Amino acid sequence: MKGTFIHGSKDIWFEDRPEPKIEKPTDAIIKLSATCVCGSDLWPYRGINKIDKPMPMGHEYCGIVQEVGSAVKNVKKGQFVIGSFFASDNTCLHCLNGYQTSCQHREFVSEAQAPYLRVPLADGTLVPTSEVPSEELIPSLLTLSDVMGTGWFAAEAAQVKQGSTALVVGDGAVGLLGVLSAKLMGANRIIAMSRHETRQKIAKEFGATDIVSERGDAGVARVKDMTKGIGVDSTLECVGTQESMMQAIQSTRPGGYVGFVGVSHGVEINGDQFFYSHVHLHGGPAPVRRFLPDLIGRVMKREIDPGKVFDLTLPLEMVAEGYKAMDERRAIKTLLKV
Repeated sequence: MKGTFIHGSKDIWFEDRPEPKIEKPTDAIIKLSATCVCGSDLWPYRGINKIDKPMPMGHEYCGIVQEVGSAVKNVKKGQFVIGSFFASDNTCLHCLNGYQTSCQHREFVSEAQAPYLRVPLADGTLVPTSEVPSEELIPSLLTLSDVMGTGWFAAEAAQVKQGSTALVVGDGAVGLLGVLSAKLMGANRIIAMSRHETRQKIAKEFGATDIVSERGDAGVARVKDMTKGIGVDSTLECVGTQESMMQAIQSTRPGGYVGFVGVSHGVEINGDQFFYSHVHLHGGPAPVRRFLPDLIGRVMKREIDPGKVFDLTLPLEMVAEGYKAMDERRAIKTLLKV
């Protein structure tokens, strides 16, 4: 079969590689129904994360189980399943406390931009749907593997509550789904920071009440002005840069919460500044496995449609164009049809 590899900055290949096989009795092999390009994939694509040798790509996936190892009990051949970008046993203490991305036996899933995928720790990682879903639900179910669960975790970490005011920093797929998550958690006012009309439109569809186009200090000043100088109750930081983190902390009221899920690049927090902010800070790689059962139920009942973040659909063999479109901000998120 062929799969996606990155060879260096802006150098994506779709090339031959062996079909995955069961390697451990806890493995499962799934035939992907769809996969996609993630915003975090752009860090190596842009050369910010250095590539020393060709690397397989892809960590968002859903599909039909083809084969399971001898120790797999909860996942059956023929089931439609969704899993997290980190495989987890879902039984260690960290998993039981709801942080499966810190599982003591975690393995990063990194070969999903391909027709077939080996998933380690299948019983703890994969969650089956009640039935094989219709084609129209596949995009929304795919988002649960990462971006919807990550947006949800950002809102949870930011302690979004009924009637609160929330701010979302970042208008990529995670930020937009953070808006949706904040709405579902009951935020009364949701400020989305975005300079792009197409993304602003989706943010409003998902529940944003206000749009702020300014960034950095100007963005902080605008948010403070909108909140009578107080700041917001909850901020979802969905980018991962120094500017976005400082903007998040400085826009949040004393005693408020920042949930950060943007993959951190060069972020440094001044101790004195943070000390006197009285802001709670929590985040990291989202434990999407914790949220999968609930979010799968919402999608299957058609209560939410997070698949709207996919605004470009390509066949898997055109994966390089999917990266290019997202890098050039011609696309929010690329769905790859297998």
